[in-house]
Amino acid sequence: MKDVPTTQAALQAAGYVADTGLATSAHLAQAISRPLLLEGEPGTGKTSLAAALARALGGLLVRLQCYEGIDAAQALYDWDFARQLLDLRGGGSSGAAHPAYSEHYLLERPILTALRASRSGRPAVLLVDEVDRADDEFEALLLEVLGEWTITVPEIGTLVAQEPPVVVLTSNRTRELHDALRRRCLYHWVDHPGTATERAIVRARLPGIDDALSAQVVDAVHHLRGLGLVKPPGVAETLDWLRALAALGVTELDDEAARTTLGVVVKDRDDDVFVRSVGPLPGGAPPRRS
Repeated sequence: MKDVPTTQAALQAAGYVADTGLATSAHLAQAISRPLLLEGEPGTGKTSLAAALARALGGLLVRLQCYEGIDAAQALYDWDFARQLLDLRGGGSSGAAHPAYSEHYLLERPILTALRASRSGRPAVLLVDEVDRADDEFEALLLEVLGEWTITVPEIGTLVAQEPPVVVLTSNRTRELHDALRRRCLYHWVDHPGTATERAIVRARLPGIDDALSAQVVDAVHHLRGLGLVKPPGVAETLDWLRALAALGVTELDDEAARTTLGVVVKDRDDDVFVRSVGPLPGGAPPRRS
């Protein structure tokens, strides 16, 4: 995508409404081959941006979900030991002999898959999701790979990306990332959208939803976000709430409909009790939790 307006329009066509700042960051991630680190509250659309970017580029989305204890075998590559053993015993179906450690037995994990995707002629978007859940050792591994766009397999050699993938890292800030990884990346903080932007998101993602109902739901969600909840609802909850109301045949979000379906949008017991205690949901000045 040649410039920021083109990137913004392509993301819009892919169902993602990005403001100019976020579209600029997405464009630069492609233009200068730098990873893009997105931080923000859960539900603000960080993961969805990577998926929309892959659709906009007509490419492959490769997702690496991070978690505590993730290591190179889950992220880079592993060996198909069962197939190796079968072939060494002469029971393989390929009919050809292969060295015990060769690419024939290499199992690609997400990072290697993304680095080699360009061989098929398709661009790749590598989503490293919730990188803050991984540990320091994994951050160091990421830093090495993202710095050189290579993976060294001791038994084979160095595998180099013909064309680096677009890399999007997301973090919910459950812990602080190291400065070395931050310096490697472009950075963008993704906040909850304003009401006008969120209504545009709804129109893009749920085109069949009545405009009046979507406006009511968006206003109600913004009301809930102003209550100081432990887990404020994100855009995903806005969309789910509208889907739920449509499934129930609700055409107007009054207080009864809001309370009946509150579990779609409020996902914490203490938040639920508090919200139900503060009065009518769709409107009114929101008292904040002390």
